[in-house]
Amino acid sequence: MILKNFVVFEGIDGAGTSTQIKILQARNDAERFFFTTEPTDSETGKFLRKMLKGDVKLDPRTSAFLFAADRNEHLYGNSGTNCGIVEKASSGKIVVSDRYLFSSLTYQSVTCGEELPRMLNSTFPLPEILFFFEIDPEISLQRVDSRGDREIYEEVEFLRQTEERYKKVVDEYEKLNTGMRIVRIDASKPIEEVSAIIARELGI
Repeated sequence: MILKNFVVFEGIDGAGTSTQIKILQARNDAERFFFTTEPTDSETGKFLRKMLKGDVKLDPRTSAFLFAADRNEHLYGNSGTNCGIVEKASSGKIVVSDRYLFSSLTYQSVTCGEELPRMLNSTFPLPEILFFFEIDPEISLQRVDSRGDREIYEEVEFLRQTEERYKKVVDEYEKLNTGMRIVRIDASKPIEEVSAIIARELGI
């Protein structure tokens, strides 16, 4: 199922998804959009952020379940200010999310195998447009280091595995012909060039 008016930005840490969302937020017509991110600001999302910082240790399978639970709240709930994607998209807002189920199919599959993340995310709707930011992990890690502390996944070897897994996941969805539009972006390009591509693809 495709959720109309739903747009997702995906890529490894440091790929520039958050930067591009900030550019959209600064537009004069930003009220047309609803900007959101995963993990959410619900209580589950806050717990997951502690895990990502290394403050809480979890079995990788537990993390996979929690990310899926947070995603369900992200889509259908109202326990955080960035929850309720389905309601916002149905009202005509263009919902732009920094990360979605593709992150779980990538990051969690590296740590706990492919089967569990696939099962947990199989019933969630797909976005109308997926922007996939492709980048060399060493370049992305330089960006991460320039902004401060790393999270637990932000190590070059893990990011190499993750980037390859991302490409595999996106390739699979391209072959499925789900109706979701996939836009691959060379995230090493200048910020202005990337933002121009996004604006063109969104028709804004």
